[in-house]
This record gives sequence, structure tokens and C-alpha cells, in this order.
Amino acid sequence: MKFNVMTLAAVIASTAFISTPVAANDQLAQSICAYVAADSRNNLRKTLSDNRLRLSNVYGSIVCDGLPLVRYAIKNGANDTADFIIKQLPGSAVAASGDVEWARSNGFAHSPVIESLIARAGG
Repeated sequence: MKFNVMTLAAVIASTAFISTPVAANDQLAQSICAYVAADSRNNLRKTLSDNRLRLSNVYGSIVCDGLPLVRYAIKNGANDTADFIIKQLPGSAVAASGDVEWARSNGFAHSPVIESLIARAGG
């Protein structure tokens, strides 16, 4: 899996909650992606909590296999985790993401996550 963690490292360093080496940030991003793929909402929540991170602050920084977290969750059928992620993001960010259109154009039109995305986006 390819992970984009450059911005994640910057966010973590700038928040002063964590002062760990970059290698630890790579591992953190890999863990987050693994928990999303496994539909392990509780482990994702615990990892974020243990590292004093808010998903809304690092969401744009984490890319799993070239996809944002919500799209990666949809692709992996991780419906519970996708719903958790969507609830943690501002409605405006969900509306602007284009995730609904992406899901429909990539064969995921029947995913239950689509309803959560539409509801969170406000319509």
C-alpha cells in the first residue's frame, strides 16, 4: 500500500501533541489505513484517541492506496468505519469531497455509505 503521510507529519508536529520521529508517523498512517480496510472502527477510534488526533484535522493528509479514507473504506466494504469517518468530518467537507459521484462512477452506487454521505452533506 502506498501512503501519503507528508502532511500528516506536519500536522502532528505542529499540534505539539506528539513529538515522535517520522517513522512513527508512517506507522500511524499505515495503522489507520489497515483499520479502515478491516472495518475496525473501534481500533481506528482508539488509535486516534491514543495519539490525541482529531480525524477532521488529519483526514486530508492520509491517503490509502491513492484514495482518501472514505473512498478507501467504500472500496473495501468498510461501511461501519466509513460511517464513523463521515460523522467526524464537517458537512461542508463531505459535500465538497465528490465521494458520492466517485462511488457511483466506480461501481459502488449501492453502497450503504452513499446514504450517509448524502445525509451528512445536507441533502
